[in-house]
Amino acid sequence: MAKKVVATLKKADAGKGFAKIIKAVKNDKTGAYSFREEIVAVDQVQEALKK
Repeated sequence: MAKKVVATLKKADAGKGFAKIIKAVKNDKTGAYSFREEIVAVDQVQEALKK
């Protein structure tokens, strides 16, 4: 019989208040693009994208 350990460890609203933002940033020297990842609160997503 399987145990339900994973179901008991998961909290109700554990990761719903955050979003992961991946932005492409161009290097001025080489012209190559790199990716920058950020984890921000859902309320601040629009502000983080404006930067």
